[in-house]
Amino acid sequence: MEAWKESFLKQRQVLLLFVFLGGSLAGSGSRRYSVAEEKEKGFLIANVAKDLGLRVEELAERRAQAVSKGNIQYFQLNHQTGDLLLVEKLDREELCGSAEPCVLHFQILLHNPLQFITNELEVIDVNDNAPEFFENAMQLKVLESSPPGTVIPLGNAVDPDVGRNGLQNYTVSPKSHFHVRTRRRRDGRKYPELVLDRALDREEQAELSLTLTALDGGSPPRSGTAQVHILVLDINDNAPEFTQSLYEVQILEKSPVGSVIITVSASDLDTGNFGEISYAFFHASEEILKTFQLNPITGDIELVKGLDYETSNTYEVDIEAKDGGGLSGKCTVIVQVVDVNDNPPELTLSSVTSPIPENSAETVVAVFSVADLDSGDNGKVTCSIQNNLPFILKPSVENFYTIVSEGALDRESRAGYNITITVSDMGTPRLTTQHTITVQVSDVNDNAPAFTQSSYTLFVQENNSPALHIGTISATDSDSGSNAHITYSLLPIHDPQLNLASLISINADNGQLFALRALDYEALQSFEFLVGATDQGSPALSSQALVRVQVLDANDNAPFVLYPLQNASAPFTELLPRAAEPGYLVTKVVAVDRDSGQNAWLSFQLLKATEPGLFSVWAHNGEVRTSRLLSERDVPKHRLLLLVKDNGDPPRSASITLHVLLVDGFSQPYLPLPEVARDSVQDNEDLLTLYLVIALAFVSSLFLLSVLLFVGVRLCRRARAASLRGCSVPEGHFPGHLVDVSGAGTLSQSYQYEVHLTGDSGTGEFKFLNPVIPNLFMEDCEREVKENPHCRSSFVVS
Repeated sequence: MEAWKESFLKQRQVLLLFVFLGGSLAGSGSRRYSVAEEKEKGFLIANVAKDLGLRVEELAERRAQAVSKGNIQYFQLNHQTGDLLLVEKLDREELCGSAEPCVLHFQILLHNPLQFITNELEVIDVNDNAPEFFENAMQLKVLESSPPGTVIPLGNAVDPDVGRNGLQNYTVSPKSHFHVRTRRRRDGRKYPELVLDRALDREEQAELSLTLTALDGGSPPRSGTAQVHILVLDINDNAPEFTQSLYEVQILEKSPVGSVIITVSASDLDTGNFGEISYAFFHASEEILKTFQLNPITGDIELVKGLDYETSNTYEVDIEAKDGGGLSGKCTVIVQVVDVNDNPPELTLSSVTSPIPENSAETVVAVFSVADLDSGDNGKVTCSIQNNLPFILKPSVENFYTIVSEGALDRESRAGYNITITVSDMGTPRLTTQHTITVQVSDVNDNAPAFTQSSYTLFVQENNSPALHIGTISATDSDSGSNAHITYSLLPIHDPQLNLASLISINADNGQLFALRALDYEALQSFEFLVGATDQGSPALSSQALVRVQVLDANDNAPFVLYPLQNASAPFTELLPRAAEPGYLVTKVVAVDRDSGQNAWLSFQLLKATEPGLFSVWAHNGEVRTSRLLSERDVPKHRLLLLVKDNGDPPRSASITLHVLLVDGFSQPYLPLPEVARDSVQDNEDLLTLYLVIALAFVSSLFLLSVLLFVGVRLCRRARAASLRGCSVPEGHFPGHLVDVSGAGTLSQSYQYEVHLTGDSGTGEFKFLNPVIPNLFMEDCEREVKENPHCRSSFVVS
């Protein structure tokens, strides 16, 4: 049973709640129930649900609980039936002693909302105790000279029951000489007095034996008896008399043991043995005998045990003074115990709510009650908590207090609080009790993940291996638990031409980014996408960041020669007049590289030539020029092997084969080169290359070409009639069609080339011929123009 009580007490200290938000708790009207003492455990007192007008289910939902004052719980509330049951058998005498009525106060506590309902239970006395004398045998000495009506005090009986069940009266038998009279003390106790009805004669009857009976008023009544033996004495006509019939004294409860609290005194007018007085307690209770000691000679009453005001604050002590002849006198000493502040306040914690959610409004954190066993100012208490905490202390009903959060809490600022409750009484000196409770703040998903950077730039070398780790994004969340568990993802993009899912993947747990396939700088130099970080709270919060991926170029492309066009069907041939001066521009090699940066920086080099000293190539622009004057000994046909190389590491290169024919002048008929066996596949590739070059030339100079053709044809037709020398271009294999190639790419200036379509070419192939450059030939043409104003040059020089 004791273990059960201790468990129940711990539960009670955890289950009570705080006051409501913004208001004080209100209890319904007090109800009083009654139950007879000695009822067995589990006895039904009342149906609380019915009395409160609540459904039985509400008792469980609102965590109803019956709470008694003090550390012992007498009641249990059945949530399934709503019945209030006894936890253990009640003993009214143990609970209330002689107090009438015997009332136990308790509260019904309801949660959600918090409500206190004060109730009372009156424990009804049953006649379960019989009167009992302190002494089962009494011996009295009565003078034979005692007149009728003489009153002889007798020892009283006690009955723990109260009311009608308590001690009612006394009787004596036989009634030959005496009858008994029942008297009442100021404290309500009844005691008997033996009254002499007929004079005694010692010679006739020296001793008398009586039976004293104490009766209560129960049904059926109970009784107790004591034997009274009376000795009839010779005359001793003066009994001892006290100076006061009633002594009253006050003593501090902390008075030291051995202190004399009072001295009683009695006198006897007789002399000799009849005048010698001795003092003794008269029918003292066991508690009085343990607390006080009476000096039989001096009458000093000494303290033999410490006093406790909270246990007993008043003692009524009866003292008898007896002379040598057996006569006695009585007096009463009333000892009032004065309270001192010797009990610190008691704090009983009913419930603690922890953890509490952050961002919630005012929340009841704890419910507790305070008490002080002292009285007066010593029993008055004050409560307080620290001022630097976001909590306030609110008084509730009777001696209950609640601690309420002052506003919304922030777990990220502070995750827990230690609240120290200080209870002090008003005594002197003040006594204080402190109790500390810990309140944890639970996390709410109120913080979105935050990236360490608003944007990330990642660099990837092209031609990377698939599934290459290219970088990591990171986000943090100041929440905790699942609210801080971050999942990374790629967000949809609005560019339909970029299939992000085939390029990039992300590890959802750690934010690592991987390139799914090899990237090509020439196809995709950079791209952007958004990544998201989402926590696992409810609702989930997220944020996003921009990721920019820069593809770094690698030297994976060799230079590509745009001009002169290289194909296997017919080598490219340039015409070079024998009258060309040193530095004459034979042609210009035009090449491009799809790479970028230094990987696309091109340089040109002459690897091999029929006449090594005749031609040179400028390293930076690819111009092929003559290094010296031509002579008759120079062979008419020259083959040049050129190399164009980029600046990558390692460098890549392409070779160009160029044929140069030496002619005496542009008026010399062009000799067709030997036919080369043609391949159908090569024809198709050459045809495609032809179309690309034509498109490039026409897009850049369509308008200029049209004007030049129109003007050139008209001028040449007029010039033919005048038979100009060297001013016209022979027809046949050298039709007068000019193509203008403007300066672009690595060309530093514009050039015009004469186009020749061979009449027997099945593919319609065209060839770039020698550029028309200001030289001696132009000087001859200018001279002809001066002599003949109708001569117009069909060559345009830029």
